[in-house]
Amino acid sequence: MTSPVMTSHSCITAESFLNDQKLHHLHHLHHFIMLLLLLLSVLPSVLCCDLKHFSHLSNNSRTLIELMGGQLTEVRCPVSFPSRLYRHFENSSVEVQLLFIKDSLKMIFGLYRHDNLSSTTWDTVKTRHFLEILDRQIEELNDCVLTDESPDSRLKRYYRRLEKVLHRTGTTSWELLRKETKHHLDRLELLVSSIRTKTQHKH
Repeated sequence: MTSPVMTSHSCITAESFLNDQKLHHLHHLHHFIMLLLLLLSVLPSVLCCDLKHFSHLSNNSRTLIELMGGQLTEVRCPVSFPSRLYRHFENSSVEVQLLFIKDSLKMIFGLYRHDNLSSTTWDTVKTRHFLEILDRQIEELNDCVLTDESPDSRLKRYYRRLEKVLHRTGTTSWELLRKETKHHLDRLELLVSSIRTKTQHKH
């Protein structure tokens, strides 16, 4: 009468073994899925970006910033250009660089949202077109940069100082801003070009 007991025990043991194997595989599957999600979350956002089209928009905005007014002023801006900050981000990861570009464009765009913009002698249509393209550039980068991280504090301080220039009377402040905007757009496009080069090499 011991045989049925042994058979029953063997069946229970086999069932337990199969359940353990299933749990083992589910455990590994869970880890695999979590790892995959983690990899997808940290993959370079640039893979989802059309940086070639972004550069096309960038070329348009850099052209319009010149065409919407007269010759760029040669007056020196009282706020020093943040060259050191640009050099710092040139050595950062692609994700950080994209965030820096997006934040910079948003702050540049914000400088032109003042009521006294009407005091300028710029071409109204070209100015509006410039701001529309700048806004499109920001929207495209919103699809690339999914983080809600705050802008770099040094970048915010720089643009706060630059904004104070707009509180001066006359058109000189706006012409200084237009000159500085062109400088920024040129440097930002260089950064975008370097990102495109790096990602092309990876593929």
